[in-house]
Order: sequence, then structure tokens, then C-alpha cells
Amino acid sequence: MLRTPILLALLLPFFALIADASLADENWPRFRGPRADGRTDSTGLPTTWSETKNIKWKTPLHDRGWSSPVVWGDQIWVTAATEDGKTDFAICVDKNDGRIVHDLKLWDNEKPSPLGNGTNSYASCTPVIEAGHVHVHFGSYGTACLDTATGKILWQRRDLPCEHFRGPGSSPILFENLLIFHMDGFDHQYAVALDKTTGQTVWKTERDVDYGSDNGDVMKAYSTPIVIEAAGKLQLISPAAKSAFSYDPRTGKELWRVRYPSHSVGVTPLYQNGLVFINTGFGKADLLAVKPDGSGDVTTTHVIWAAKKSIGSKPGQVVVDDLIFNVHDTGVASCLDAKTGEELWKSERLGGEFSAALLYGDGKVYFCDHTGTTTVVKPARKYVELAVNKLDDGCLASPAVTGKALIWRTRSALYRIEE
Repeated sequence: MLRTPILLALLLPFFALIADASLADENWPRFRGPRADGRTDSTGLPTTWSETKNIKWKTPLHDRGWSSPVVWGDQIWVTAATEDGKTDFAICVDKNDGRIVHDLKLWDNEKPSPLGNGTNSYASCTPVIEAGHVHVHFGSYGTACLDTATGKILWQRRDLPCEHFRGPGSSPILFENLLIFHMDGFDHQYAVALDKTTGQTVWKTERDVDYGSDNGDVMKAYSTPIVIEAAGKLQLISPAAKSAFSYDPRTGKELWRVRYPSHSVGVTPLYQNGLVFINTGFGKADLLAVKPDGSGDVTTTHVIWAAKKSIGSKPGQVVVDDLIFNVHDTGVASCLDAKTGEELWKSERLGGEFSAALLYGDGKVYFCDHTGTTTVVKPARKYVELAVNKLDDGCLASPAVTGKALIWRTRSALYRIEE
């Protein structure tokens, strides 16, 4: 029989793995979750809900914002701004009961630029959170690190130039000691890394792109980067207008690039099964599967396939095993083979308009439209609808997951949805 100390020594790594898995399921630290891919390992997620069913709490939110919720411990954070963009806020909600913990006015903006359309807001950039700190970002209007216990601003930067023209949209990420985000606007286009503790600039890489035009509207982009490990090195996958780049995340040095004709890319790239999936954005989105082991311009050598039919420009795709689930902005859903790009089920019309990224969890794929209608389907090679659910108000933010609950933000409220 094993003695107790020896048995404990053998079991401690196992317990640590369980604890890490539990923590990952409880926390949703950034846009599209812990792995930045819109997937969760949580089980017991709800399939059906309404305003009177499976709602643990509903908390009204003031002003306007399409930023998605992030979760750490017992806190949920979102950002908001006045509709005219003149004041920015950070809001913290208690995960357990929905009460407002912090409602922080951050700063005033003297002359915000007009949004120019109805599908963006001045608070569309999702925060990124870790133990003790949440980093909020409003593009060139300001970036700040807040103490999650007190709400105190620990540092802020309001000096990074970028004319977003139609509003900011790229969300920040944390990597090692860095806070990394994109500033792809009408006049300036660059990726930048700040020291997450001090806010000082560590590196800044200007986009080296031939835009083929002097029209700043085709130079804009809204995508959020990811960090992967591939071909024996760390890579920051960083889509921009007309090109997507791989940079060294520690230095900003370019490793490789892929060119395409589109602009205003807003979808976060995905990495699975050895391929990077890059959405090219507006005016027409393609989905590219790229092998991330090249150098220089790999447009003609490392693009394995390109899907061109009904790819969503705003709602981010989700990969489940060897399947990619997609919905066009106008509500046409499809499923692709992740190895070949072949369309497996044909253009199911969900109706409505879509901006929220897709979510996969507990054997379900969630599609949420602008009206607050969520279609739940089975992740299969044929279309199998499980449920259609409706909330009172519309939804452009992407959902978060904590434990067995969905955290959903509509235009006017934050919900905890749980069976």
C-alpha cells in the first residue's frame, strides 16, 4: 500500500490539472474566451431560454456599447459610452447576483468623430482581464488599466494616434508582460504593444501595406489578434486591411504575410489543426486557410484553400473538430470542411442580421442576431436545429461563458442565462 505522502505527491499534479480546468471554465478573460476561439469546455449550458425562462438575473446597462463581457472570479466587466461618444465608462457586475459593483466614468472626449453607420459604437472594444487588473480600450480615445477591487485607474494612455472614422473595434489581448492591440484607422495603421504594468510602449509596428488607394476608408480594420505557437516559434496573427501578418509578439518583427483585396476586417483569426483561418473582411469576405510555417509573402505558397461563398464579414466563425460554422451578416448559415473548405450544408437561412461571433459549447453552436434571437444547432455535417430563443432587445456583442451559464449583453441589459 502506498503511504499517504507518496500518494499525495502522485495525486497533486492531477488535482492541479482539475483546478486549472475548472478555472478555465469559470473565467472568460478576453474576446472569444480563454483560447480566443469562441469555444468552451463547460458542460450543462442552456439550450432554451426566454425573458421568463432560465434567466438567473438581468441587469440594465446605461448608455451604449457593443463590447463583449469578460469574466474573472466573481466579476463581469463591460465598457460603455454615451451615444455621442463624449464620455467613456467601465462597468463591473457581480457574477452571482447581477448587482453593479463599479460604474466608473473614465474620461470625456472633446470631439469624437462621427460613427457614420449604425452597426458600431464608441465602446465596441472588449476589455481583457486577469487577476487584479482589467484593461479597457476605446481605440484612440483611451486605454487604461484598472484595479478590479477598487476601480482605480492605475495608468492610462490617450496619446496613441488613429482616426477610426467609423469607430474603434479591435480588442486588446494580454501576452506575457504585454498588452497588444491594433490601431488601423483612416490615417494611421499599426500594431502596438504596451507594458501591461506601466502602459509604456514596448514596440510599435507600422503596417507595410500597398493599399492601392489614397482613400483612408480602405485602410481601416477592426480585427483582434491572437498568439499561437507554430513552426517552432510564437506568432502574433494580426489581420489588417489588404493583408494579414504574422509578427514576433515580443518584438513586432514581421515573420510572414498574406495579401487579399478586402478591407475593414473585423473577425478574429482562428488556429486549429495546424492551420490559421483568416477572414478577409469587407467588401466581400473570404475565409483563408493558411499554413503558418512560411516567411515573407506566402500568398501564393501557403494558402491551402479559400472559401468564398456567404462568408460573414462581422460574425466570427467557430471551428469544432474538422468543421467550421459560419453565418453571413445577412443571416445565411453554413458549415465547411476545415480541411478542404468544402461547403457541407447549404446556406440555411436563419433570418435577421448578424454581428456577434459564434459560440460553441456543450455540443451546441449558438448563432445570435441583432434582434436578440439565438438559434442553437448541433455541430454536425448536416443542419440540425435544437432551439430558437428570443430576448427582448437586440444583440451585437458576443457571448461569454462562466461555469454552466451564458453571459449575454443586449443593447440595454446584461443577462446570466442558466438552467
